[in-house]
Amino acid sequence: MSRFSVTILGCGSAFPTTRHQPSCQVVDFRGNLFMIDCGENAQTGMRRARLKYSRLGHIFITHLHGDHCFGLPGLLSTMALQGKGGVVTVYMPREGIDVFRPFIDYFCREMPFEVKFVPVDNKERQTVFENDSLVVESFPLYHRVPCVGYIFREKEKQRHLLGDMVRFYDIPVSRLSAIKAGEDYVTPDGTVIPNVRLTVDADPSASYAYCSDTVYDPRVAEAVKGVDVLYHEATYGDEFKIQARKRGHSTAREAAEIAAKAGVGRLVLGHFSKRYIDESPLLAEAREVFNNVSLANEGMRIEL
Repeated sequence: MSRFSVTILGCGSAFPTTRHQPSCQVVDFRGNLFMIDCGENAQTGMRRARLKYSRLGHIFITHLHGDHCFGLPGLLSTMALQGKGGVVTVYMPREGIDVFRPFIDYFCREMPFEVKFVPVDNKERQTVFENDSLVVESFPLYHRVPCVGYIFREKEKQRHLLGDMVRFYDIPVSRLSAIKAGEDYVTPDGTVIPNVRLTVDADPSASYAYCSDTVYDPRVAEAVKGVDVLYHEATYGDEFKIQARKRGHSTAREAAEIAAKAGVGRLVLGHFSKRYIDESPLLAEAREVFNNVSLANEGMRIEL
């Protein structure tokens, strides 16, 4: 099982089609599930992807357009029916809490878990979640309503111990954690053993950025600079560039320009307009600017 992956449950835009569902993704980080956006049929998407409701503890909403949040009450209700316990934390723009809190209180009574809401600032970058191994940051996007993107960053990992060297210097177990964190070892006679003799480099940490519903803006590239994988909306192609800007969206080429400016490792395009029966022209358009591009689709799993 992957220790860090993303499953696409929906990559369509506002109008659902037989090909695409509204926006929804699930990040699996070391067995814990984090949902990004919650379009309609999110719970069905989880079942098809065989993702367990019991492992979902955090839901991150980017903005208050229906194709990104209308699935929330239904998902929480289904999770209650399944006996989910503990706490589910929902992160969203503050005005959304005033809408969803009474709705959920009315329709999802006697839930076996607590629903906790956390407001997200759409004007400033901030850390919205953090534990020992993962940080989730929000950052402003530029849409018709307050909107944010999210970055999932794996924290720096510990160095790997060289077992032969640990045994050679007879290092006590109580010192191993500090050595993995980068400290040298001092022997009982006062000799300093440099950390580089005892360890090798840690595995690289991975990062994933989600940018849905935003016009092209260089500030987005700065926010996601250097991430391993970038999911960026590509609602339209070049032929609808003016319409894209009026509606607060990006073209596939503009998404690729953001990826190139940011120096990301891989770009995944999504949030496709219903007008496209075949998204391959969007892929070709993006590849004129940035080579490592793929199209999102329901059920797609991205390994990080």
